[in-house]
Amino acid sequence: MALLEAKKLGISFGGLRAVDDFNISIEKGALYGLIGPNGAGKTTVFNLLTGVYKPTEGIITLDGKDITGKKTIDINQAGIARTFQNIRLFKDLSVIDNVKVGLHNHMGYSTIIGILRLPQYYKVEKQMTEEAMELLKVFGLEAEADTLADNLPYGKQRKLEIARALATKPKLLLLDEPAAGMNPNETQELMDTIRFVREHFDMTILLIEHDMKLVSGICEELTVLNFGRVLCQGKTSDVLNNPEVIKAYLGE
Repeated sequence: MALLEAKKLGISFGGLRAVDDFNISIEKGALYGLIGPNGAGKTTVFNLLTGVYKPTEGIITLDGKDITGKKTIDINQAGIARTFQNIRLFKDLSVIDNVKVGLHNHMGYSTIIGILRLPQYYKVEKQMTEEAMELLKVFGLEAEADTLADNLPYGKQRKLEIARALATKPKLLLLDEPAAGMNPNETQELMDTIRFVREHFDMTILLIEHDMKLVSGICEELTVLNFGRVLCQGKTSDVLNNPEVIKAYLGE
């Protein structure tokens, strides 16, 4: 059984059909890419999968459970986490506190316990700090634990955003253009990070990306969107050599 399945997914904004008859099936442990020209509907698909938008038609299942139209927080707790094309960290919080925000998804205490600083508060805070530091070590960010997130270099901000997403303990990680704004060295390091996340966390990953070097280097399968519809699906090498894909996406 696939970890994520979307069947006949569609959404309209007024008279505009943004996504139409979208189907995808992603197996557990896959590293899967969603590509297409600007405006093809890729981020709209991510927004449908994460509950930002409610589909007009279609069904989304995660691990066999129907999550169609559920609220974003419920979908996150069901096991989908995402990063964004434009980094969305809590920039006035420290690096470690950004990760602890993610940990609150499955750890925490009541408001009363927090206000009164009851023993449970200190116990949970200690546990969250330890878990957050372990995640930061994985990404080589432990030395910057107390640094403001806004003061991190761009590449490290990307890593922190992925670490925070992983702190919610997802089954599926969605990465929206993770290489955006990166130089070639940072992109290569990001590729290594994504591979490591898949292996170390036994993670299933779906990513949107325009960088074809990254896509061809790490994605095992691809779906190509064009004008909101699936143009092609299959093994990465087959898809990237498909004449229709080259014509629509690569502009050759």
